[in-house]
Amino acid sequence: MAKGDAARWRVEPGVRVHLGKFDTRSTDGAPGAKAETEAGLHDLQVELGGLQERLYAEGERSVLVVLQAIDAGGKDGTIKHVFGGLNPASCKVVSFKVPSEEERSHDFLWRVHAKTPAKGEIVVFNRSHYEDVLIVRVHELVPETVWRPRYESINDFEANLSAAGTRIVKLYLHISKEEQAERFQARLDDPTKRWKFRKGDLDERARWDDYVAAFEEAISRTSTSAAPWYVVPADRKWYRNWAVSRILVETLADMDPQYPPAEDLTGVVVT
Repeated sequence: MAKGDAARWRVEPGVRVHLGKFDTRSTDGAPGAKAETEAGLHDLQVELGGLQERLYAEGERSVLVVLQAIDAGGKDGTIKHVFGGLNPASCKVVSFKVPSEEERSHDFLWRVHAKTPAKGEIVVFNRSHYEDVLIVRVHELVPETVWRPRYESINDFEANLSAAGTRIVKLYLHISKEEQAERFQARLDDPTKRWKFRKGDLDERARWDDYVAAFEEAISRTSTSAAPWYVVPADRKWYRNWAVSRILVETLADMDPQYPPAEDLTGVVVT
């Protein structure tokens, strides 16, 4: 992809990531303050919708978007505000829950491969195969000798998808621990959002440093030229939405999907 706005958030291959060095409240590159940036988001959404239509019409390539974040990082909000206006005929969201008994009887990528996008599609993973080097690591669900080799398996898997025509965009929505606390409290205070909060969220919050370490290594080990990671400052939701939209527009513009040539319609008349 050509260097553009998205380059400021992209993690280049081989870079060792230290998330503490990234400003979660950054608005770097935004077209202005909140109101101006939200106005700019509308234009990006129109552009993204046009690019999606061309990708669907071309029917030769696809896009896989991987969304990861610490709890309350904004995955659902991003899906609503960035992808909500796209044509659902060729844009799907897939959420990965605790593996079923059948899924556990296969390798960890088996259930993931079946959900990757077909030609012409955009598929968004709300959580993903990365849980198998994140929560599995933090909760010690399997030994390190099992989860550590998975970085290379993931890189090979994503390289194969890329070679088959799938452009992969991996987004880590980066919030601060203070912002997470505010969002948890907001859920508790709002009866319409209280359903989003579980007591277990506080147990996960107590493992904050462990999750940060797991994300740092996962991003560092698996940001490749074929499947780059982007660390998106996400404390400010309006900036997060603009940044993610900017990344996607640049990605699809770089792919430059084309409408297929029309048939020779000389002499055809609709009656």
